Amino acid sequence: MMKQQDVILKVENVSKQYRLGVVGTGTISHDLNRFLAKVTGKEDPYLKIGESNDRSTKGTSEYVWALKGINFEVKRGEILGIIGKNGAGKSTLLKILSKVTGPTTGFIKYNGRIASLLEVGTGFHPEMTGKENIFLNGAILGMTKKEISRKLDEIINFSGCERYIDTPVKRYSSGMKVRLAFAVAAFLEPDILVVDEVLAVGDAEFQKKAIGKMRDISSQAGRTVLFVSHDMGAIQNLCTKCILLERGKVVLEDNTNKVISFYLKNKITKNNNYEFFKGNLFLKSFKIFNKNKNIVDLVLFDSPLVFKVVIGSKKEILNDFIFEIKIKSDKENILSTFSTYLNKYKFHSNGGFSRELTCEIDSVSLIPGKYYIDLIIVKYMEDGKLSSLSDVANFNVIESNNFIFSNKIKPMYHGNFIMKYNWK
Repeated sequence: MMKQQDVILKVENVSKQYRLGVVGTGTISHDLNRFLAKVTGKEDPYLKIGESNDRSTKGTSEYVWALKGINFEVKRGEILGIIGKNGAGKSTLLKILSKVTGPTTGFIKYNGRIASLLEVGTGFHPEMTGKENIFLNGAILGMTKKEISRKLDEIINFSGCERYIDTPVKRYSSGMKVRLAFAVAAFLEPDILVVDEVLAVGDAEFQKKAIGKMRDISSQAGRTVLFVSHDMGAIQNLCTKCILLERGKVVLEDNTNKVISFYLKNKITKNNNYEFFKGNLFLKSFKIFNKNKNIVDLVLFDSPLVFKVVIGSKKEILNDFIFEIKIKSDKENILSTFSTYLNKYKFHSNGGFSRELTCEIDSVSLIPGKYYIDLIIVKYMEDGKLSSLSDVANFNVIESNNFIFSNKIKPMYHGNFIMKYNWK
């Protein structure tokens, strides 16, 4: 059983309220009311109002809760993933944890030194050289000049910016700033390392190095990492635990695979009887099953998969038609097509107002990542043209024990498919 001293970070009832459009409350009377409440020991009157932070709706209140009642704790050596949609409160939470801003309510207990990488060039002085900024950041973290000098060569080598290390940071590209900032944050031995989506600015080689380094400092040095990303492959590959934020609240805290599965399941497009193809046909349902006949949105690499689709009609289906399922990448490239025409499958014209179709795939050879589904019907309509529905579902492929993806791999370097093979 973990001892209490193993908890390195504890967040208790943390909330953050903002007033839209202005800094502070915006009026002298509101500021005065807030001040009087504070000095008399009463509750802030403006904490009783406000709405959850839903960026897609207009709302009726000018006060919003970017975070509301956040509670969790992180143990030493854990890598915590934080996921959620844009506007869920992830970056606000990291800014509070990094002491960039303070919470409106609640408090945070730290049991160690914290370093953050929240934005490109965080903590850098643009007029100072890369080397000078290393010493500056180290001093901010509370390290002595001797300690920083001992790590200097490792930091420069990892960043890959050796040629420009004596050049002012203002002349660095965004990628170079991220490289140097991450190297500083990782090598100056913080007890807690906080990393936002900023790593996405780096190239594939650097992302691979950074994820490997975060894993190393957690497993070997026993340090804690908080990692925010929209890359579910990186989260699944790196994090030991995960929390899901939605509208400023923790929806789920559990092991990484369960949280990712819950998140993706709730992001899949909800199909209903009002989504029509051209003509009289509409989509009643589309489901993805694994070999155990369970509905899934996380698919293991090299595992069987089954697509089941139910097509409805406003009148009896008497004519045969060609049906296709297309898998696309996040770049809208069609990767594969499963067509009744290509494998010469023929429907029987038995009437009825619906038709259930099943497509069985022996093995999924797509590399880990997110993929989307389009549905196509051809030769049913009188004009003979095809009809389609885009993005009716999506799913994520994750690594399995049959094939090891030690780091996130990129389609631009490896392609989207890994065929079965053996080296001899």
